[in-house]
Amino acid sequence: MISTKWLSVAAAGVLTLGLVACGNGDEGTNGSEPGANGGLSGSVELDGSSTVGPISEVAAELFMRDNNGVQVTVGVSGTGGGFERFCRGETDISNASRPIRDDEAALCASNGVEYEQITVANDALSVLVHLDNPVDCLTVEQLQAIWAPGSSINNWSQVPGLDVDFDQPLELYGPGTTSGTFDFFTEEVMGEQGASRDDYNDIGEDDATGMVGVQGTLGALFYVGFTHYLENQDTVKALQIDSGNGCVEPSGDTVRDGSYPLGRGLYIFPSASALARPEVMAFVEYYLDNNDQIAGAVGAIPLTDAQRSEMLTLVAGLVS
Repeated sequence: MISTKWLSVAAAGVLTLGLVACGNGDEGTNGSEPGANGGLSGSVELDGSSTVGPISEVAAELFMRDNNGVQVTVGVSGTGGGFERFCRGETDISNASRPIRDDEAALCASNGVEYEQITVANDALSVLVHLDNPVDCLTVEQLQAIWAPGSSINNWSQVPGLDVDFDQPLELYGPGTTSGTFDFFTEEVMGEQGASRDDYNDIGEDDATGMVGVQGTLGALFYVGFTHYLENQDTVKALQIDSGNGCVEPSGDTVRDGSYPLGRGLYIFPSASALARPEVMAFVEYYLDNNDQIAGAVGAIPLTDAQRSEMLTLVAGLVS
């Protein structure tokens, strides 16, 4: 369970947010001033995950509709790229599809950037194939065989234990190595973060490229966040995944009940100094208060009631 205290990478103890930001590495952000009518003003800058990015974009649009004195911008440089900018103090909030790594936390520490991890949605990482692919389910072991470092499997007929006759060249698409989706998939499937064959079509953060590959190539396979699958579900097929308890399809229900093997959380990481600014705190609270509407707008899986309550309690505790 996420602690209600700051994840203090500078070993400075708990930081309360009733204090004015003191510029602890967030040189790239703007301070806030009261608006002409006493409302919020200023800016909020987010960057990071291509999976979380569309959700944060909806949050930004809705928040700015109600707070037109605040400018919220959302970049998509990948989870790793987002943490790099965030830990240099260039952004207020980092979008991430995985927790922060030790080396990234060390970079934050070296720049005096403190932060909190806040869950904003759930995700069913989806393994996609062409609509006419006869395969409906893969086991985790089969995914391991396909994606293992040095794997020479280049045809579906070579996949061990496949229950259909499918003699078709295997064409793999996947995110770049700085992607949180890459980190999550390799850790969950291979058991080691970063462990993957390297002879695949590296789409970087351009999920559309992988989708086009699957849509147009009978033997293609691509793993990506659930929202991207939903946007294209009429033109691609999501495989069921079997981790030993039978084949389970990716869905909101299977992620929430824990039965889908590739379920995960999606996060934002606001910095301490940014949250001391009222427009940033208001944005984070808005993100959680309106989570069903925000996540639902892009097909993401909203927080459960328990998750939302936990996150709201966490945020409330940061200003006490």
